[in-house]
Amino acid sequence: MKFRWTSVAWSIAYLLLLLSLSTPLLLITTLFMIIPAIVLFTTLSTKQFILHIVPVLLIVGLITPFYVLIAIYFLIPALVMGRRYKKRASAMSTLIAGMVAVLGEFLLILLISTTFLQFNLYDYVYDVLQTYTDWLATMGASNPLLSEITISSDQIGMMSWLTIQAIPMTLILSAFIIAVITHSIVRPILNSMEYAVPRLKPAREWRLSRAFIWYYLLGVVLSLLFGGADSGFMLMVSANLLPLLQIAFKIQTIGFLFFLIHERKWSKIVALLLAIPVIVLPGFWIIGVVDLAFPLRELVKKSKR
Repeated sequence: MKFRWTSVAWSIAYLLLLLSLSTPLLLITTLFMIIPAIVLFTTLSTKQFILHIVPVLLIVGLITPFYVLIAIYFLIPALVMGRRYKKRASAMSTLIAGMVAVLGEFLLILLISTTFLQFNLYDYVYDVLQTYTDWLATMGASNPLLSEITISSDQIGMMSWLTIQAIPMTLILSAFIIAVITHSIVRPILNSMEYAVPRLKPAREWRLSRAFIWYYLLGVVLSLLFGGADSGFMLMVSANLLPLLQIAFKIQTIGFLFFLIHERKWSKIVALLLAIPVIVLPGFWIIGVVDLAFPLRELVKKSKR
């Protein structure tokens, strides 16, 4: 086995990450949970991969069987992305596959919890907000600044409802972030192990399909028609579609800025500095819309002649 000791080290890393779920570090380590499994699956044969993973599952199973379920949960997107790496698939298709796998698991858990375990998401969010409000009230007894903060039950209910409406966007962004972090770390690791995988296109080549303009117009129409509704599926769609599309247009804007900097032969640091307000501040995403609707990049090229 070419990577025998390295593979053992990655198996130990996977075990330590699973054991960290019982510590306060779980919010951080969860983001990196699928990385060791991807490296093992990509660099080993199926039989070797099983021989490395089974001992890990046995050890965590001795601690608590619940950890085995968690390990299997994280193995699924690892296998999906690892298979794409083995096939030398494009970086974007690998990211999308990993994102879809993670998102599918999110939705499956939510479905199982609400259908079979009688889990009420609204009640859970309400209880969390109520606990936080009670904590603020307790702190306000000794802190004059916090004593002025009062939140009624109706306000808690409204915040709970708004939180529920934003769950689709939250799940999609979470799956996207996990996939991006995983690829950003796994790719250089695999390259260092002489297992080259395709990289993402340079930022200057990032371009969305022009169909996104029509998607945005559809989102605007849905927002006008259902934005004032009290509840319903279409309200949830309209509440999540526009923010997600605006994030996509921010990516398009960043791509245009990097293209502009590249054509002008300026330092990439300038592009990075310009990307910060695009990400942080509202409104700059409109540049991405203009870049899609009009041939801005072609005009930049012509202006050089």
